[in-house]
Amino acid sequence: MTQQEFIPKRKAENIESGEVSWQSPSNIALVKYWGKKEHQIPANPSISFTLDHCKSTTSLKFTKKKEVAKDFDFGFYFEGREKEDFKPKIRKFFERIEAYCPYLRQYKLEIHSENSFPHSSGIASSASGMSALALCIMDLENKLYPNMDESFFKQKASFLARLGSGSACRSIDGTLVVWGEHSAVNGSSDLYGIPFPHEVHEIFRDYRDTILLVDKGEKQVSSSVGHNLMHGHPFAEKRFAQASENLKRLNPVLKSGNTEEFINIVESEALSLHAMMMSSEPYFILMKPNTLEIINRIWAYRKATGIPVCFTLDAGANVHLLYPSANETKVLEFIKNELVAYCQNGHYICDRVGTGAKKL
Repeated sequence: MTQQEFIPKRKAENIESGEVSWQSPSNIALVKYWGKKEHQIPANPSISFTLDHCKSTTSLKFTKKKEVAKDFDFGFYFEGREKEDFKPKIRKFFERIEAYCPYLRQYKLEIHSENSFPHSSGIASSASGMSALALCIMDLENKLYPNMDESFFKQKASFLARLGSGSACRSIDGTLVVWGEHSAVNGSSDLYGIPFPHEVHEIFRDYRDTILLVDKGEKQVSSSVGHNLMHGHPFAEKRFAQASENLKRLNPVLKSGNTEEFINIVESEALSLHAMMMSSEPYFILMKPNTLEIINRIWAYRKATGIPVCFTLDAGANVHLLYPSANETKVLEFIKNELVAYCQNGHYICDRVGTGAKKL
């Protein structure tokens, strides 16, 4: 698919008003995307587990206006309260997608959204939130241009979501999603995410992700700022090549079920991501002391028990603990006995690999 194919060509139906609602999950990248080009194009490919419980629920009410507005006419409510400070990001999103959604100025929009997890704490709330909004917009488009093919619906939703938040394009589908063109992944694209098209061992189809909430506060540095710091970064090109090679290495691992090699790639990717933050100009550290305590305890536990539990990190202090479902009972006991003391207020979220977004 090319960008031009996402521009509506038919005459739209007359839809006066309505409401649509979608739930879209967050995702956790195994191979990290860090750094982007113009128009939200990734500097390197990435692959992620789609989550199940950590999700955003978004409703879009739309009413047709008598005249096309000069500006976008919308209100935004987060967890029941009007949030003016969120509106600039949504307006920028609308500006980016207007060429592909020319009907937006024709409607007065009311957006209601809520998360099942703490906002802005490294659990990719922008991924779930922007993907849910993109799906609501595509639901409106499907009413304006009926009989839309389901695969086109999902591809365009992923394409639009990417223009709101890069990682959001990986939240439309599940269980594993690739974003970014890569010769080892058939059908991969810089424009949208695709479900991982190759064979996946059953052990990875039901993986667990327990998110240890080390810090539930706002991040000191936003992901957008962090991505921009990759421009001119002394290690940027090597990092992009490393990510591309790690995705290639992960391909046979996902097929074979080799958890040892899976751990090597995933933990290396997490630490590489944070190494880029610590070596940018200006530099910054998003990990906390308790993040490092948890990592060290994971390593000690894995060595002592042989259980293939590993960690990954997003752009924040929280630790995602990844492990096979067969080991869930023992790992949860380990969390309660050793790791919960390093979580803010003892809080953690038990999640698992999910299948993607759902219409409500």
